Amino acid sequence: MIKRALLTMCLMPALVPGARLAHAGPNDILIGLDAKITYGPDGPVNGEPGKDEVLVMDVSTPGKPVIRARLPLMNSLLGPPTNLQITPDGKLGLVANSVLNTPDAVGFTVSPDDRVFVIDLTATPPGLADTVTVGKQPSGLAISRNGELALVANRYGKSISVLSIAGGKVSVVGEVPVEQEASAVAITADAKRAFICLNVANRVGVLAIDGRKVTYDKAMDIPVAFNPYNVDITPNGKFAIVSTTGAGKNNGDTMAVIDATGPHPHTVAVMSPGTGPEGFAVSSDGKWVAAALLGGSGAKQSDWFKTKGGELALMSLDSNTGEMIVRSRAPLGGLPEGLAFSPKNDFIYVGNYFDDDLQVFHIVGGSLKQAGTNIKLGGQPASMRALPH
Repeated sequence: MIKRALLTMCLMPALVPGARLAHAGPNDILIGLDAKITYGPDGPVNGEPGKDEVLVMDVSTPGKPVIRARLPLMNSLLGPPTNLQITPDGKLGLVANSVLNTPDAVGFTVSPDDRVFVIDLTATPPGLADTVTVGKQPSGLAISRNGELALVANRYGKSISVLSIAGGKVSVVGEVPVEQEASAVAITADAKRAFICLNVANRVGVLAIDGRKVTYDKAMDIPVAFNPYNVDITPNGKFAIVSTTGAGKNNGDTMAVIDATGPHPHTVAVMSPGTGPEGFAVSSDGKWVAAALLGGSGAKQSDWFKTKGGELALMSLDSNTGEMIVRSRAPLGGLPEGLAFSPKNDFIYVGNYFDDDLQVFHIVGGSLKQAGTNIKLGGQPASMRALPH
């Protein structure tokens, strides 16, 4: 699948019919649209850049989301669907752009970018406020719960960029080498530690955080299954959950549960919700984990396991043991990537890349019920993120 491939190879708001205009706040969700990557019978095709967008979606009425702004900002399908996030106060959005497409003799060459865009969500309409330079091929990023620190995982740069957030200004204050590609990062609730997916090394790294000082100790690396690609932290800070997506050929992939506390973080459980749990999120109440399973939707037409769509898996989460059990499943569209919970954790939003649309699910008694018809987004959703827990 293209997001796992290594690199080494303002506008008027569009509204859901009948919805009202919304304002900046804790109910915003960011959605990244990538118009550069298309798919043919033999897989992904790099196309012409210039039509990417970042959407600002308000979910004050969770069953009827409002797309209140469309910003012409580059972002990419290459990387986990966590390349963007909103500060806890709802005022700023950060968006990492991992790659650039440049024309060559036969089409387009992909090369690493090094930019993170800062969006002012309080403006009318929201707009680009600043651009900061980080490491090469910035991918997954995370913002601390106190809103003062952001970390960016740089795949080609093999590093973590450290960003300070203060007074509406985002500044790069450090770069931490990690010796391997880093695809995603998550910060614990107390902002004392972070966990990074070292996807090529099949390990999860541990960062120590002291204010703006961030350090990495390779000796604390945690082995997990093939290609750890995405990571999130439970709201109580007890567990880091890591999805791995390297089994390939329709083999079941895993989600590993890491004890994030104590002097020696370590894996305590592993389960498999299905194939390709690339995009996942933990609910802010710590009750649920939702994963968008790619299945065979990103496979070549000739592959025996090719499917038209993916699947949403809703798992209960035991806050004491970290045990995850699938409680409900629902069909998704082609190449489902980003997803997010509503502020009260009673709705889930999933973007389908091939279908240019958004599915909304209501959690009723632990079961998934689709709420209304799919919502067209006007582009291919590659990522999605709500506020930090």
